Amino acid sequence: MPIKTLDLEEMGREGNKYEKIVVLSKRARQIAAQEKLELDEKLKYFEGFEDEDEFTFNEEQERISKAFEQLPHATQRSVSELLDDKITYNYPKKEL
Repeated sequence: MPIKTLDLEEMGREGNKYEKIVVLSKRARQIAAQEKLELDEKLKYFEGFEDEDEFTFNEEQERISKAFEQLPHATQRSVSELLDDKITYNYPKKEL
């Protein structure tokens, strides 16, 4: 998949572009962590089995892993969410 550059000036028209970059990186980390948890949950199923059907289980594990590899990268997904206005962020309240 080719790399597509972003126009940071275009991103910064509404709000601070540097804040948006931080939001993008945090969202990408959230997406990656969520994917990792989902993959671990699916592969955890295969942990307790004996060696008798190892070949079948290896094929299934490989199929699951390849399905996760086909997903778009977390950074790409966070950028598309931001461009589609699906990400909202706000500041924590300051105590006086």
